[in-house]
Amino acid sequence: MVSPSVAAVTEHLAALRACDRCPRMHKPVVVGRAVASRILLVGQAPGDKEPKLGRPFAWTAGKTLFKWFHGALGWSEDEVRDRIYFAAVCRCFPGKNPTGGDRVPAPDEIANCSNWLDREFALLRPTLVLPVGKLAIAQFLPPAPLVDTIGKNFPVTRAGHTADCIPLPHPSGASPWHRMEPGKTLLTRALKLMAMHPSIADHRAD
Repeated sequence: MVSPSVAAVTEHLAALRACDRCPRMHKPVVVGRAVASRILLVGQAPGDKEPKLGRPFAWTAGKTLFKWFHGALGWSEDEVRDRIYFAAVCRCFPGKNPTGGDRVPAPDEIANCSNWLDREFALLRPTLVLPVGKLAIAQFLPPAPLVDTIGKNFPVTRAGHTADCIPLPHPSGASPWHRMEPGKTLLTRALKLMAMHPSIADHRAD
């Protein structure tokens, strides 16, 4: 199977950065590095810090996420960003709710951005998809409690391409799910499944 070129990924990211489909979303578009990887991590949406810092998972939740990867794989944050393609359900900061907290993207915004995810599936042909958080998991699997999805590997098909899907809980500090049982045990199980996946093993053998 021919691997996608970094040039093709770079071209895709340039088009993505120029996206203006959702007027309620706050610019700039937040994208990861131009990595021609068959491992695709799908977050939910950037927070208010990510647009300023210019990368996904740049703040508190990111610190927890990269701690998980380091514990499971021994990879630094830079190594994770260089080996895994970072996508998201929505690529722009949705803004704040009047009552507090970040606004949940609207269905039309999710639909608009899903076209970019479809393009990434077609371009990268991932063998492993890591959706992070309920909103991301819902793009690939039917609605279900986290206890029924975390710690398992599911075959999923998107844009005509089939891949393994290992869901992860959201690493937000506001969510205690991954810090208490059964979340702690199920997260550990999910990270072990991820570490044993052939696409991860290929990088670990480098």
